[in-house]
Amino acid sequence: HAGFDVRIEGTPLAHDVFFIANHISWIDVLALGGATGCASISKDDVQGAPIVGWLAAQNNTIFVTRDRRGAVSGQIESVRAAMAAHQPVGLFPEGTTGDGTSLLPFKPALFAVLLPPPRAIRIQPVVIDYGPATHLVAWAEREPGIDNARRILGAPGRRVMTLRFLAPFDPGDHPDRKALAAECRSRIEAAWQARG
Repeated sequence: HAGFDVRIEGTPLAHDVFFIANHISWIDVLALGGATGCASISKDDVQGAPIVGWLAAQNNTIFVTRDRRGAVSGQIESVRAAMAAHQPVGLFPEGTTGDGTSLLPFKPALFAVLLPPPRAIRIQPVVIDYGPATHLVAWAEREPGIDNARRILGAPGRRVMTLRFLAPFDPGDHPDRKALAAECRSRIEAAWQARG
């Protein structure tokens, strides 16, 4: 994956799972999809991005529109259809890539698909960690996507990124999507702070 070897810690669930992960780079989508076979949820503007949009489409990405009122119900149906086929689904609830040094707030809107759960599914939080290569992959302020891709793909050598799969839990134990988003962020934040 773009000069990275993927190390997996923990055990990803194989089906009936919603992976919730922090977001640092476009490589996250490829790595999580490659490790789990999940369909990722992504902003629709990614669809038209050079290279990254094509890569996302190869991974059964569910593209969603965030700025049209009334579009959310159709997007929820797309996510539910993937889940009905027992395909794992991945969500990066920060809504954008961060700088890799801390977590951004988690946006609760798409957690609505999980409440009530369409059937017995689990949430499995995932910590994505690039270690010393974080500075390489994190988006520089106002950096065009194509420049970011060129910078990463042009870097010599190989590096290791880690996907740390945390303990799964039942989304039904949380009363609403804000509580669910907060629980996911809390678990990822604790594991992020504890990473070695």
